[in-house]
This record gives sequence, structure tokens and C-alpha cells, in this order.
Amino acid sequence: MSDTISFEDFTKVDIRTGTIIEVNDFPKARKPAYQLTIDFGALGIKRSSAQITSLYTKDDLLNRQITAIINFKPKQIANFISECLILGVENRDGDIVLLKASTQTNNGTQIN
Repeated sequence: MSDTISFEDFTKVDIRTGTIIEVNDFPKARKPAYQLTIDFGALGIKRSSAQITSLYTKDDLLNRQITAIINFKPKQIANFISECLILGVENRDGDIVLLKASTQTNNGTQIN
């Protein structure tokens, strides 16, 4: 288990729903990954790199709603700037399974 945090620490993490509107291969990534463009509604469009190629095809991801942390500092990965972190959990095989709301929500809806 990680260190205990306060509720104030948790409130600093901005987790939102968004819809993937573009998926591209990311050949310059060290591990197989996609470059994703995600629509967060009124919050705008953000991009992310995701190492999820073993379980998801580009067609699986296009128009899929996801959850992501959107207030991380942008991070350069090879020639790409990742602006958010898509949330997932590791399965028994070590692959990442994406987290999502059980029903469709408006893009940009905050998780709390």
C-alpha cells in the first residue's frame, strides 16, 4: 500500500471522463503504445500515450469513453507530449485494463 494521504491531497487529483476521438500507433515509444486524442467536453481536447496495445486495437479504442487524470504536468515521451494519464488496472497477465464509468457520462464529468 502507498503512503496515506489526506483528503486535501485527494482533492488535488482531477479525474474526468472523456471520449477517445483519435488513435495512432506510436512507433517511437520504448514499449508498444498508442497516441490517443481525448475529448473532455468543455475542458477541451488532451493527448495521452498509453501502453494498452496488447488488449485493445485502434478500432476498440475509437469513441470509447475512459477515465483519466487531467491535471498532471505535460510529459514528453519521445516526440510526443502526453497531457493526461488514462486510468487502468493490471490484469493477471500484466496487461492494462481500462477503467470506465458503468454507464455513459458527459465528457468532462468529474469523478468524486
